[in-house]
Amino acid sequence: MLNKVKTLNGYGLKSLDGEIGKVKDFYFDDRYWTIRYLVADTGNWLTGRQVLLSPYALGAVIKEQHDITIDLTKKQIENSPSLNSDKPVSKQFEISKEFEISYFGYYGYPTYWSGSNMWGAYPYIQRNPELTTEFNREKQSWDYHLRSTREVIGYHIQATDGEIGHIEDFIVDDETWTIRYLIIDTANWWSGKKILLSPQWIERVSWGESKVFVTHSRETIKRSPEYTDESLLTLDYETKLHLHYNRQGYWVDDLIANEPSHTIGIGITHEA
Repeated sequence: MLNKVKTLNGYGLKSLDGEIGKVKDFYFDDRYWTIRYLVADTGNWLTGRQVLLSPYALGAVIKEQHDITIDLTKKQIENSPSLNSDKPVSKQFEISKEFEISYFGYYGYPTYWSGSNMWGAYPYIQRNPELTTEFNREKQSWDYHLRSTREVIGYHIQATDGEIGHIEDFIVDDETWTIRYLIIDTANWWSGKKILLSPQWIERVSWGESKVFVTHSRETIKRSPEYTDESLLTLDYETKLHLHYNRQGYWVDDLIANEPSHTIGIGITHEA
């Protein structure tokens, strides 16, 4: 299911034996544009430390209750490796290799950096992975940095022939925890129209300038299907959007990659 990041911020986090806090932020990598950690605000429960939850631990997003279920106990989270960092995230968020190795080793999760796919050895995250004590201790497969969604909201969008607006929000797929779209507010360009752009259509990002460069002209983007806050991201809408940019839908790639050897199903339910 597709959800807006700003909608998920503030959702309650329900562990196997009680609530642990609320969603504070998400960190994504700047290669695959995939969520690597949910940042939990635990209130007065675990003060003085930043609690990170891998998508491997995330269960269902329950929109009716504004909750996300966590497949961990409070004791597991309390005893997990501590990232003693509560400093503001600026251009990128640095997590040491030692912490991530300790973190993934503690939970027995497969590492996402060991392999050529989005989730290391797999194209998509595996639900309920078998616990393992074997994991890659080196992060040599690809160089990446983690970015905060809160920080990147507001970045300017640069078309091939000029600026077109800024990032207002992200739309994430809670099955794969991939960022599917950036919501772009063009209020300073034309009549406040909002449009969607896929990270796959990004040419490059200048993190120093807080600017995202895309491969399309302003006129092409202007003629794209409009997105509103009341819109439902139906498959019909997404198909029209991808056809407009002459791009294959991500769900086609998902279905190809998700042949019987992979465990996660690709849903067609879209809400944002």
